Amino acid sequence: MTSTKATTQREAETPSETDTRKRRFLTKLTAVIAGGMFIDGFVLGGIGVVMPSITADLELSATWQGLIGASVLIGTFFGAPLGGYLADKIGRKPMFTITLCVFLVGSIAQFFVADEWQLFIVRLVMGMAVGADYAIGWPLLAEFAPARLRGKLLAFVEVMWYAGYLISYAAGYVMAGSTDLPWQVILGISVVPTVIILLMRLGTPESPRWLMSQGRTEEASTLAKEYMDEVEQQDMNQEELIKPRFSRLFSRDYIKPTTFVCVFWICNVTPYFAIATFAPIVLTQLGIEDGLTGALVLNGVVVLGSIASVMLIERIGRRKLAIPPFWISTVALVLVGLYSHQSPALIITCFIIFSFVNAASSALAGVYPGEVFPTEIRAAGVGFATAVSRVGAAAGTFILPLTMEGLGVGTTMMLAAGISLIGGIVSQIMAPETKGLLLSETSGRRKEPSL
Repeated sequence: MTSTKATTQREAETPSETDTRKRRFLTKLTAVIAGGMFIDGFVLGGIGVVMPSITADLELSATWQGLIGASVLIGTFFGAPLGGYLADKIGRKPMFTITLCVFLVGSIAQFFVADEWQLFIVRLVMGMAVGADYAIGWPLLAEFAPARLRGKLLAFVEVMWYAGYLISYAAGYVMAGSTDLPWQVILGISVVPTVIILLMRLGTPESPRWLMSQGRTEEASTLAKEYMDEVEQQDMNQEELIKPRFSRLFSRDYIKPTTFVCVFWICNVTPYFAIATFAPIVLTQLGIEDGLTGALVLNGVVVLGSIASVMLIERIGRRKLAIPPFWISTVALVLVGLYSHQSPALIITCFIIFSFVNAASSALAGVYPGEVFPTEIRAAGVGFATAVSRVGAAAGTFILPLTMEGLGVGTTMMLAAGISLIGGIVSQIMAPETKGLLLSETSGRRKEPSL
């Protein structure tokens, strides 16, 4: 009875009231998906600032520093494909809540860890939940968002990742420097944003596009009328009843987009995570006296770079945001490698430039995967790309302290520059332009109208 009454009230709405309600829903959906990204950034940012305390307290070797620093990333590698597969199989809605519940349990467990093994396992499980959330959130938002706003909204989600990283880093910086709180408490404060976002997610509807791809046409049409623009409703009819198969990512039709999004993402995040996780240590070894403060400044620059991406993506398109930052990053990191220990001012300047342009380009890591795959494998595609990117991120995070110890900072920065160079070459050749296109067009699903 209540549902019927609500439906009748919605049918009585004027067009302007309907548009307002749809905008409010899209705003809330963007917020709760961005909240998941905020939490991911929050948990990763916190580990960087307390790593010196953890190292001293647990007497960590360089190997354990790398493993703990990369633990969430390793977990993401396993969680993202699994979460993507399940989201394509059983739907976006149930997985959207389950991931945060798992993450909440892990956040609470951080208060009680007492050795390196416990910390590694807890953060590994948290990383699995993070990875699954990546594979669910971005596809869900892409499937609701209108074409004219899709890139901006998906990029905004990435902004919140950087915001979470910065806020966690800043909070840890303040607490580590002015309080006697143990590092377990500093890490465990991720409980607070997790509870807030979890409560906000309750009641999120299923994706109409996913329902349509499952042959549940009536349910899809009802939800689409309530939450989607008319153009997107019509485009939803392009969905086909195709069984989701993970192997389709490597079929002739989708091997190219699969390859591109994986290489693009891995070349963006590998140098970033390696440098950001150990920024205080890197900057100190490069001759910057206050490494913690310098790292905090760099994280602030990263947020500005991601905001710039949101402002520009629907104006200049995807390719102009994807390609030039790789070339600029390559030059900046080469200069750091060549002039390490010689010019602190040049080093800071180059790191600022790298942080800004890398963030601007990385915002597309959430845009491209959500656009280039069809609905029946969209979550799996995002999940697989996330997993592959985390191989690079985890490897960079694990290897960086070892290469700095064995090869020196200069050589380590040159290796990071080489990764950026590869990203630039691949993006120059393969990056598509999807600005303003409907999802059926970006994924190659668009049917030609019958004559």
